Amino acid sequence: MLKSKFLYNCALQIRKMSSNASCSRLTGRVAVITASTDGIGLAIARRLAREGAKVVVSSRRATNVEKAVNDLKQEGLNVTGVVCHVAKAEDRKKLFAESEKLGGLDILVSNAAVNPEIGGVLDASESAWDKIFDVNLKASYLLAKEALPQLRKSKFGRIVFISTISAYVPLDVLGVYSVSKTALLGLTKAAANQLAPENITVNCVAPGVIKTRFATTLTESDETRKQVLDKIPLGRLGVPENISGVVALLVSDDGSYITGETIVAAGGMTSHL
Repeated sequence: MLKSKFLYNCALQIRKMSSNASCSRLTGRVAVITASTDGIGLAIARRLAREGAKVVVSSRRATNVEKAVNDLKQEGLNVTGVVCHVAKAEDRKKLFAESEKLGGLDILVSNAAVNPEIGGVLDASESAWDKIFDVNLKASYLLAKEALPQLRKSKFGRIVFISTISAYVPLDVLGVYSVSKTALLGLTKAAANQLAPENITVNCVAPGVIKTRFATTLTESDETRKQVLDKIPLGRLGVPENISGVVALLVSDDGSYITGETIVAAGGMTSHL
């Protein structure tokens, strides 16, 4: 009981410290973040804006974009929003048109992902496979490619893909999703090698089990939650701010000599392919 209370208080303190984080590392820079109206994406948007960036948030639903923009603006942050389904070319075009209005793009964070089916990789339907790879992998590639004209004009080009710990240790309930996220690790390496001569860095972050709506499948029942916690050496679930801080490092000058890497933020969970 005491251990659980201690770990809970630790998580609350980390969230409080992260939410109060404020510096000017990103002043004058423009960031586009996909799927950024909830969970990890919203935490990244808030953190980068608090560090001085002008941030374009996006989501598939207009109501979600409107709410996120209003909430962040009430905090005094410089944000705007665009409805964007990352698998649709016309939506991606609107996304980068918005960053162009703000002066051009310096930072791209590709966070959007879907998982329409639960189950093992060989039990998935072909339609689920296609949808997952279209959004989780192909759209990340297309976003990076379409961002390049603006990133090449920046003196500060940064691309960050958001993967997952299951890219390293696939979970049975997230079969195809896990495979798509493993492929992101390869995309990160290949793109980083290609863009390094242009001083554009490409990195990846692999979150562990984070307290978000997306992770409800892994945490909704006491039994499942216990099984998950048993695999986490730190003994607690992560919070979105644990990931936003890592992204902020990678896209700042402090991360300028890091490229082609995947940083795992998973409380010590196994992370070897």
